[in-house]
Amino acid sequence: MTSIVILISGRGSNMEAIVRASQSEAWPARIAAVISNRPGAAGLDFARDHGIPTATLDHKNFPNRDAFDTELVQLIDSFKPDLVVLAGFMRILTGDFVRHYEGRLLNIHPSLLPLFPGLATHEQALEAGVKEHGATVHFVTEALDHGPIVIQASVPVLPDDTADTLAKRVLKQEHIIYPRAVRWFIDNRLSIDQNRVLIDPPESQLLVSQDK
Repeated sequence: MTSIVILISGRGSNMEAIVRASQSEAWPARIAAVISNRPGAAGLDFARDHGIPTATLDHKNFPNRDAFDTELVQLIDSFKPDLVVLAGFMRILTGDFVRHYEGRLLNIHPSLLPLFPGLATHEQALEAGVKEHGATVHFVTEALDHGPIVIQASVPVLPDDTADTLAKRVLKQEHIIYPRAVRWFIDNRLSIDQNRVLIDPPESQLLVSQDK
């Protein structure tokens, strides 16, 4: 049975989507723990309510990023995960951390990577005047918001969109594609060839939404 650790910093809505999918679809996996770098993260309550062990490691208690990540690795590894899932974990990870979980560390980013890495992606999309925006699930590498792409979802950018309205439509698609990507990993359907993620048997790795 695949063991999964999920990292959050806030509400953890993508964590919720993964937990709900794992339970409703009876995945051959267990959510071993939900860990947050913020003790008051609302998602911790959801995890506890669903019988999932939780832990916190406040980054403010550490002198630097390296010290925090070193302790975080020890905490995560105490749960013996096969997969680590970043679900709104608002930390830039050190190279040592990323290398330690190479090939078993997933993230979701609210843009169609490689477009608009970093923060304020919806504002970036509106400023750029793109007609299509979306979200990307990818394996994490040392390059920020890059790494082999597992699945993407696109939504149309409407003439009257604001960053908030666009974000809401994108988030709805995030809640679809992130559980799907995790399930593919659990079912051992994913492989990485150069910088490309392949799925066996083949299945669409792009979800195109017409949701307005």
